[in-house]
Amino acid sequence: MDRCIHAVRRLSQACGVVAATLTALAVVVVCQMVFVRYVLNQTTIWQTDFVTFSLVAATFIGAPYVLLTKGHVNVDVLPLYVGQRARWWLALVAIAVSLAFALVMTILTFQFWHEAWENNWRSESMWRARLWIPYMAMPIGLCVLTLQYVVDLVELVTGREPPFGMAPDAHTPSLKEAGI
Repeated sequence: MDRCIHAVRRLSQACGVVAATLTALAVVVVCQMVFVRYVLNQTTIWQTDFVTFSLVAATFIGAPYVLLTKGHVNVDVLPLYVGQRARWWLALVAIAVSLAFALVMTILTFQFWHEAWENNWRSESMWRARLWIPYMAMPIGLCVLTLQYVVDLVELVTGREPPFGMAPDAHTPSLKEAGI
């Protein structure tokens, strides 16, 4: 089990590197596009599509890394004010719902990608990019995100990770202490 958890973590870290690289490439291409358009007074053909596809791909492919590092926006008001047992159940429900959503989206985006592949969809720009290439980022990112949710679930259920990253001995303030 530890090997699987470690492998998924490494995969999520690799996704973070890929997402950062895609974002950096998008920045470089925007700079190149500005130079070509306004300094050389030439038209741009592929740059807008590339930047759009890169940033969308970075979003999907970077999602597992964000989950791994708990870098997403987290509203922890309720877990902060409930006991450890309720916090555990709340974390279990949150992970289960998120896992189900990620799994469904993985399947749906795979079908969408496959349709683009089968029908040879191309972008409507002059570049005429094969859309299955950028669309591939959706099922890949969501598949790894699903695996990362499975790891989070296993870590919660086996006690390897406390719910919401809050140690069991963490002080749970009362509503009176919170001024509510």
